[in-house]
Amino acid sequence: MKFLKLLLVLVVFQVQAQQGGMWIPSLLKGTNEKEMKALGMKISADDIYSVNNSSLKDAVPHFDGGCTAEMISPKGLLLTNHHCGYDNIQSHSTVEHDYLTDGFWAYKMEEELPNKDLTVTFIIKIEDVTTKIFEGVLNLPSESDKQKKIQQNIAALNKSYSREAWQETMIRAFYDGNQYLLFVTETFKDVRLVGAPPSSIGKFGSDTDNWVWPRHTGDFSLFRIYADKNNRPAEYSKDNVPYTPKHFFPVSAKGIQENDFTMVMGYPGRTQEYLPSFAVEQIVNDLNPAKIEIRDAALKVQDGFMRKDNAIKIQYASKYAGVANYWKKWIGETKGLKKSNAVAVKKDFEKKFQERVNKAGKQAEYGTILADFEKNYKDIREYAIARDYFTEVVLRNSEILSFGYRLYQLEQVYNTKGEQAFNDRKNNLISGFEGLYKDYSAQVDEKVFEQLINLYATKSPKQFLPESLNNVNASALTTSVFGSSKLTSFNGLKELLNGDAKSVLEKLNQDKGYQLVKSIADSYQKNVAPKFDEINLKNIALQRTYMKGIMEFFPNDRIFPDANSTLRVTYGKVKGYKPSDAVIYEPVSYLDGVIEKYIPGDYEFDVPKKLIDLYNAKDYGRYADKNGKMPLAFIATNHTTGGNSGSPALDAKGNLIGLNFDRVWEGTMSDIYYSPEICRNIMVDARYILFVIDKFAGAKNLIEEMTIVYPKSQKAK
Repeated sequence: MKFLKLLLVLVVFQVQAQQGGMWIPSLLKGTNEKEMKALGMKISADDIYSVNNSSLKDAVPHFDGGCTAEMISPKGLLLTNHHCGYDNIQSHSTVEHDYLTDGFWAYKMEEELPNKDLTVTFIIKIEDVTTKIFEGVLNLPSESDKQKKIQQNIAALNKSYSREAWQETMIRAFYDGNQYLLFVTETFKDVRLVGAPPSSIGKFGSDTDNWVWPRHTGDFSLFRIYADKNNRPAEYSKDNVPYTPKHFFPVSAKGIQENDFTMVMGYPGRTQEYLPSFAVEQIVNDLNPAKIEIRDAALKVQDGFMRKDNAIKIQYASKYAGVANYWKKWIGETKGLKKSNAVAVKKDFEKKFQERVNKAGKQAEYGTILADFEKNYKDIREYAIARDYFTEVVLRNSEILSFGYRLYQLEQVYNTKGEQAFNDRKNNLISGFEGLYKDYSAQVDEKVFEQLINLYATKSPKQFLPESLNNVNASALTTSVFGSSKLTSFNGLKELLNGDAKSVLEKLNQDKGYQLVKSIADSYQKNVAPKFDEINLKNIALQRTYMKGIMEFFPNDRIFPDANSTLRVTYGKVKGYKPSDAVIYEPVSYLDGVIEKYIPGDYEFDVPKKLIDLYNAKDYGRYADKNGKMPLAFIATNHTTGGNSGSPALDAKGNLIGLNFDRVWEGTMSDIYYSPEICRNIMVDARYILFVIDKFAGAKNLIEEMTIVYPKSQKAK
């Protein structure tokens, strides 16, 4: 009996040790490949990444700079999340043709809609260039000198590296600057909207269900990449043809079950897995609470207007979703870090780190790192809080302030670079502002501003506030600014920017909205930014040395590089979890759950009549499971984060089984501390995607161009 218990413990430990991590696809051979095969993978590391042959990486592009996508046909058909395509769906939407509400489907290629500035980027090759980047760096006296030399080396290598004329290179730091990799890329600029379900499917549950399980959101949209006649990137042209990818994923309708192997490939944005305990304490106790309160105030105002006015709903839909996404994420992250005792776990690790440093006799190199971290995070606290208030209020959530800050930067351009640079920037600004004001409501922003400027004046560290916000009456200030500032309309902005540099700056500095922004920005730039940057630079250097020490003293640990928006592979298993006492979550959700949540006419939980009719008739086509139910979403232990939205979820053979779109709320702390007990990623089941395209939308043209893998019990397509 004791032997059996020991065996179970060892098995559980082994499985947990094989979960988590965001791995570089070109470096999977060895330990990672063995772990993946032990979990059930049937393909090889070469099948995932190859320079000379078609491989899975060739079907996984970076979508629009912030999401992931995957190729699902030989004709350039691309699948990503509904929320990743949201801006583009919105841009084509009007009150008369509301594609957000009603959905959009192109039944012929001629009906597909072009999207200005939408890009899709493929990774062609990955190469380690650490030695070249560190040339002339290590013996420099200061951290700022080292960083400057590194940037010079990066620029020189990007310029000199051999590549095709239509290709580009980018170089990214890994392991907190201990390694540098170069990526050869190809970016396609003609990407057209092909299909999107109505928001009542693609955004079902909206912000209430965001980051939670069980989930019932059909979060997908379809685009198509077009290329020139040589299958190379090209600007939009009616003469372009559908792109032929080097690889595309067969779509599996075979389904999944608990403990099946899963792999997710994508472009995770940013993680901080190796932060010291002092940094995590600051995030939990100071930074997250401040950001949550600011966004909570902004969201309540916007939501009130959006529920009453459909035109405002269309204007603010994408902005609201973006603000709400991380607002709720930070709440879950804080809860998860507390629940998992992440600070205590990190302190325990730090104790072991110090012991190994002492044992190795390397106190001179590593001995004061933890003490220095403690001092630096204490010293930076007030500056970090002030920085987050400035970023959240001025740059992100009060639009009149963010507009004003762009003009503040324009004035700085004049002061530092002269009138020609000023005029160039001014013309670009006017062009960019036109799109921003299209989705702007002064009525909404006025109420947001009143809430946020009050928080800034009362909650941001007082020693850094400008005179204009000392003991301010937020209501009176709001009335004054919105009653007179020309920043509240595009025509007003153009009037301010009309004329030569001298007259423009004179008009700007007489505008009450701009005056306020300038006073806040001047105070921030003088009193906060320099000191924050000074201490933060020290922490960057410490973090690099700390990471070097971790790799040196814990050589047998599974140490993966933090996410940095480069292509990664994460693997695990389909798995339910236990979020709290007496609560167990199953790993699969069904269409039944949509009907259970259905609230007619509701902003978040309305359901299209056709979907209800298909459900009542149990008309699921070939996509139901063996019990006749319509699977909708599933969870697994893959380690994902922002940027993995739209990532392909693959089975053991590299077939597409789902589309990653979220994480469970209890596990959002995985950006800082991954725990296999509660960290789960959420994926739309491929069968539900096929069902919506086929049975709901009737887009047989799209079904026909895919390669669909059906269960053996069904006739192969």
